[in-house]
Amino acid sequence: MPAVSKGDGMRGLAVFISDIRNCKSKEAEIKRINKELANIRSKFKGDKALDGYSKKKYVCKLLFIFLLGHDIDFGHMEAVNLLSSNRYTEKQIGYLFISVLVNSNSELIRLINNAIKNDLASRNPTFMGLALHCIANVGSREMAEAFAGEIPKILVAGDTMDSVKQSAALCLLRLYRTSPDFVPMGDWTSRVVHLLNDQHLGVVTAATSLITTLAQKNPEEFKTSVSLAVSRLSRIVTSASTDLQDYTYYFVPAPWLSVKLLRLLQCYPPPGNGIKNHISCQHGSMQCRESSNCTHKFIEFFCKFSADTKNFLFNWGITSSEGKDGYLISSVEENEVVQQFVLFPPEDAAVRGRLTECLETILNKAQEPPKSKKVQHSNAKNAVLFEAISLIIHHDSEPNLLVRACNQLGQFLQHRETNLRYLALESMCTLASSEFSHEAVKTHIETVINALKTERDVSVRQRAVDLLYAMCDRSNAQQIVAEMLNYLETADYSIREEIVLKVAILAEKYAVDYTWYVDTILNLIRIAGDYVSEEVWYRVIQIVINRDDVQGYAAKTVFEALQAPACHENLVKVGGYILGEFGNLIAGDPRSSPLIQFNLLHSKFHLCSVPTRALLLSTYIKFVNLFPEIKTTIQDVLRSDSQLKNADVELQQRAVEYLRLSTIASTDILATVLEEMPPFPERESSILAKLKKKKGPGTVTDLEEIKKERNSDVNGGTESTPINASTVSTPSPSADLLGLGAAPLTSSAPPASSTGSLLVDVFSDSASVVAPLAPGSEDNFARFVCKNNGVLFENQLLQIGLKSEFRQNLGRMFIFYGNKTSTQFLNFTPTLICSDELQSSLNLQTKPVDPTVDGGAQVQQVVNIECISDFMEAPILNIQFRYGGTFQNISVKLPITLNKFFQPTEMASQDFFQRWKQLSNPQQEMQNIFKAKHPMDTEITKAKIIGFGSALLEEVDPNPANFVGAGIIHTKTTQIGCLLRLEPNLQAQMYRLTLRTSKETVSQRLCELLSEQF
Repeated sequence: MPAVSKGDGMRGLAVFISDIRNCKSKEAEIKRINKELANIRSKFKGDKALDGYSKKKYVCKLLFIFLLGHDIDFGHMEAVNLLSSNRYTEKQIGYLFISVLVNSNSELIRLINNAIKNDLASRNPTFMGLALHCIANVGSREMAEAFAGEIPKILVAGDTMDSVKQSAALCLLRLYRTSPDFVPMGDWTSRVVHLLNDQHLGVVTAATSLITTLAQKNPEEFKTSVSLAVSRLSRIVTSASTDLQDYTYYFVPAPWLSVKLLRLLQCYPPPGNGIKNHISCQHGSMQCRESSNCTHKFIEFFCKFSADTKNFLFNWGITSSEGKDGYLISSVEENEVVQQFVLFPPEDAAVRGRLTECLETILNKAQEPPKSKKVQHSNAKNAVLFEAISLIIHHDSEPNLLVRACNQLGQFLQHRETNLRYLALESMCTLASSEFSHEAVKTHIETVINALKTERDVSVRQRAVDLLYAMCDRSNAQQIVAEMLNYLETADYSIREEIVLKVAILAEKYAVDYTWYVDTILNLIRIAGDYVSEEVWYRVIQIVINRDDVQGYAAKTVFEALQAPACHENLVKVGGYILGEFGNLIAGDPRSSPLIQFNLLHSKFHLCSVPTRALLLSTYIKFVNLFPEIKTTIQDVLRSDSQLKNADVELQQRAVEYLRLSTIASTDILATVLEEMPPFPERESSILAKLKKKKGPGTVTDLEEIKKERNSDVNGGTESTPINASTVSTPSPSADLLGLGAAPLTSSAPPASSTGSLLVDVFSDSASVVAPLAPGSEDNFARFVCKNNGVLFENQLLQIGLKSEFRQNLGRMFIFYGNKTSTQFLNFTPTLICSDELQSSLNLQTKPVDPTVDGGAQVQQVVNIECISDFMEAPILNIQFRYGGTFQNISVKLPITLNKFFQPTEMASQDFFQRWKQLSNPQQEMQNIFKAKHPMDTEITKAKIIGFGSALLEEVDPNPANFVGAGIIHTKTTQIGCLLRLEPNLQAQMYRLTLRTSKETVSQRLCELLSEQF
């Protein structure tokens, strides 16, 4: 930097600042500033031209006034004029003023850009640095458009000074973050990677930051940076603190650069997980082209799996087909076909080994005694250590490193520094998900529990809860749940709801004995009832209803819990529902006779909110069916003025209707109307979705997709809730799913014309030919494979919505036709069209629809469905009507598919693979390998498999990344077992889907349907 001359002291500026500081009041300060602004304005407008020094001084005063919080509306042109000065200090003040005060929409931006271009072209390193700093500080799209193509050239030019390279790299990073579309990838990308080998570590540090950001969006462009980053990291890690004196921070060599290099490596999989070098194949034997005696481990690995070559190749992201000399392999990355196999280059193995040595060295240094007692030394050392552990976790491929990292983090759990304890707990949460380090994490359970009890910082306690949740499995579930419940009594209010959700999930997921599960949830309600959401108590009711072995115990337990003087309202809800369904199981005990059960519940009635009172009234009418001996007592309660004349309409309506039902209905009718709830569909708990929503997934789009999928039942419909909590008097489309036993319904299709008639009614609205499928019909049909509710078709006239339910081989679909116009639809005729083959497999019964649909109105059509045998096609819904004198004819595919009649089946790992082997005939298996059409998100994939209808089996497949499902297709004539396995390949963005069923056509159809979802 040029030396500052004696005249650059700007005495006038110093006097002005002193005057401002000496002001006794705000008014005095404003008066002095206004005086100075008037003076500066007169100087700028004066006839006498100002020299560079005066302009610089006055621009500095304006800048100082702006920093005090006052608006500046002049002086911009004078600042721009300073940019053309050859004096460093004047140019510096000009750029500073522009960076702070000039708006990106200013009319002066073109002049500023010209001045910047002149400085960049001057090759004066000082002026180039000032120009680059200004571009980075402003960072507008206009600047990006003007200079994004020029800065990379400066960065990779051989004659550019190191300080300018640093500024250019950071300036380009700033522009890429604000306007990535203006930063083109080109020849410079391969050259900028080699800056990692630059001798100047400042340049390497800046380049690493740039490459890391670019590699996150364009990994293929910068994949060569991996080997260079490992090489540079190795030199830093193995160097002594004296070797890098200028970049050693408290005895830690280049800590910032080390952290950045480790973060760059986290953008890529471990070295060696790519397929590059070609090798030839003859009858399963491998010979490397580079060396005839190559003994790379990959060859041995391939020979072990040579019997299933195609599957092996898929696992490495390669599509293939058999050729006369082996396999034709199509490279996914290069999209070209070569008649060769491929192998990792030897240098990848060397890079991987070198990286492993670096990571081991970092872990070893963490065990060494500190070289300084100052906190800066430990901070720098631990920063590198935690980033190295993050890389180890990201790779998740070296068991030894993972276990060592876990042990190192375990030492930090009792460190006196709070931040270290927090980071250790956070990193161990991620380690707990790795199959290699899960057991090592579990060894620290006592330390984590102790941190939960004694830690002062609430954020650290929350991370301890997260770690306990992550390390939980069947071996320690009861201990962890018990500790969480104990902590819940004194936990901070801000994290209680999250703990409640986690306890509920763990209790359900790892419950071997469901009596323990019931006890846990009731204890949860007792301790933190205010934080127990509806999802939690809904779920315990669903589980109790679905499992006969726990119903009696649940009834007895809630009865005893309700005897406490003070009960939380959620406990009353659970008790009311369970006793209403299963109170008869404990009625034989005199201590829990029907009258005692009723009196116990009714004693809580006046303390509860309206929804809970409504539920209790539903329980009372259930008691009328279960215990006829207390019918009179219940009727007296329902007949009381407090019920029949209740101010709440809901309670009043229930009391009136229940009283009338109990009075006029016969015993048989009561038994039918008030029969025991059928089992709920088995599916993934909605509590998990609530927890994920609270923790926050990565993107808004993912959150919405997960929310939609998680709120769906086995076949994607709305999640069931206890019927006691709903309004009985309000008819619901889902109230009678099995209404197929009623008399056959009249079809809405027009009667078939006589085969002997050759006359055509030219005045009829019915078209002789069904319209082709509407545009987008196939896409909408595919979206309904894993869900049941939504909009099937929509144009400017008509909207068609669906709501459907399926159980075993029966289903019911509600079709809603909405008139989006203000004009009536006349002769409105929806018709279901099935081929002859489909008619023999699918029985559809429809109710007629009003032929006139008023403007803005909606009509509903009910379709009852019975699956007689498996089928491949889908029915066509044809809608014909007149709108404003014009005949309309619309056809869409109705999403009634074979998977709708799925019933999920839970299976243990041993049972699954035993059944898998039984279905080993080629005709029983259907496999499809395909590219992913959507982002490969694990949670969305799980939700789609559950929505498809099968049970998602956890901890069955040896590879935790795979998805395994099982279920039974129910038809009237037979039941068809189905097993599925979905194997994702994230690196190649591909899937392999394998389906095995006892019937070939079923395997084929289910494979087609499910493949389209990913």
